[in-house]
Amino acid sequence: MMNKPHIDFANAFSTVSFRGHSAPVFLLAALILGVEPVRWLVNTWLEPAYDSKGFYIFVACAALFMWSATSPRNRRQIPQQKKLALYLFAITALVRLAGQVLAVNTIGALALVIDVYALGLLFGLKDRARALSPGWLALAFAFSLPLERIAQRTIGYGLQSISSDGACLLLGSFFDDLKCFGVRLVLEGKDVLVDLPCSGARSILLLLLCFALVAVLVRPTIKQAVIGGGLTLLAGLLANMVRISLLAVGIARPQTFFGAEVMAQPWHDLIGLFTLALGALPLLLWAGRVVSTRRAPTIDERCRDFIPDRLVRDSWWLVEPKRSTIYKTKALPAFTFLAFALLIVNLPRQALDVARRSIAIELPGHIEGFAAQPVKLLAKERAYFIQYGGSAQKAFYGPHQLLMVRTSAPLRHLHAPDDCLRGLGMKVEYLGMRYTPIPSATYRATAKDGQAYRIDVSFVSDKGFITTNISQAVWRWIQNQASTWTAIQRITPLGVSEPSRQKFERGVMAALDLSAGNSLRE
Repeated sequence: MMNKPHIDFANAFSTVSFRGHSAPVFLLAALILGVEPVRWLVNTWLEPAYDSKGFYIFVACAALFMWSATSPRNRRQIPQQKKLALYLFAITALVRLAGQVLAVNTIGALALVIDVYALGLLFGLKDRARALSPGWLALAFAFSLPLERIAQRTIGYGLQSISSDGACLLLGSFFDDLKCFGVRLVLEGKDVLVDLPCSGARSILLLLLCFALVAVLVRPTIKQAVIGGGLTLLAGLLANMVRISLLAVGIARPQTFFGAEVMAQPWHDLIGLFTLALGALPLLLWAGRVVSTRRAPTIDERCRDFIPDRLVRDSWWLVEPKRSTIYKTKALPAFTFLAFALLIVNLPRQALDVARRSIAIELPGHIEGFAAQPVKLLAKERAYFIQYGGSAQKAFYGPHQLLMVRTSAPLRHLHAPDDCLRGLGMKVEYLGMRYTPIPSATYRATAKDGQAYRIDVSFVSDKGFITTNISQAVWRWIQNQASTWTAIQRITPLGVSEPSRQKFERGVMAALDLSAGNSLRE
């Protein structure tokens, strides 16, 4: 009987059976350790504030896993693979210990990546008829985590700088009237702002995800993987530089794109998709090269296509491996591991980046003739600041609203308005940023009842730095250039006239003694 592609769940799960009565204890311990990270990860898929597409990546990885695990084995699994898998589960316990103690959910969730690799080893994915690389599958699964959010907040400003420098170099080859000021480009008198969404993190992560999924199937060597990863990273950076350059040309010379407004939809996304496709070309060429240089199967491997399934799975006629006892889970180690797991999940959480609790905010009593009408924080907001320090105040001034958040731990506390507003069920659109009267990012938020608002936010440090995005604030905070940051958020209903909004904003600046050249009063 010839091998036929079919889904054999019994074959998949029978290969990972443990001998011994204590195996369920070991699996129970692993489950206890994984519950909280899995719950947090699933919440990132469901919570609108994260705006994550990680669930779709998880489904793709799960489908690949089952596609391989339900195919026959080409050879018996090397015992050391299962031994390594058990060691990896023990390592993830230590990783989750760090995540629990430091109160950083991302650390515990990253341990799930190691778990996926260990499961791939237990199921012998690389020894299947439909072979996959368990290591690359685990890396692909890592993209189901909110990596873009993490990258934007930690290295976003660095990526902004690289992208703007590259775009400046590229545009400078074609235009004489170009001025570059850090992440700000001025082409023919028109501002081109390389802000956080244009940092390149999204395009780079998408290309790296494609690279990981391709590597799952083609199973490159270490040398091939290094070359492929480097090409993908470089292609992502170059693609973003080209994207920024095209947007800059479209802003400065709309006639180049037949008068289309390149910052509006669908043109903005179409340009992004075009440059992303350009960035994927080197990856496709690399994959074709890896496949073409793959080692040809030996005579024994080709013969397996004509051997019954049972003989292929047993492989007794090809090799007689020594029996191993690693499948036997001793009672003492299993129960020790269970006790360790219970201890980890019950340890007190103590975050390192807790803000000082003595940081106070006092909102202006009046702004442009409007008296402050304080608004109470939500219960979950109060609980958050009690746990992690920092402070926040908000108040109405006539039709306008002012929200201020001050913290000495911006990595944990500061959020862009779209994070919070999406969590409240609003539809949020980023409109860009401006530098007058102070650097500000602008958003439009639409509530479920149809009411729309304009939101302007600036982040101001105790050292006088003013920025439009959290990434630069975190960047300077990590470099110890500023210790305290304040988010100043102005909210105005869209029905309010523009002169009234501008008058309120000038009033906020005056009341806080805030300008581009000084710092917010403490």
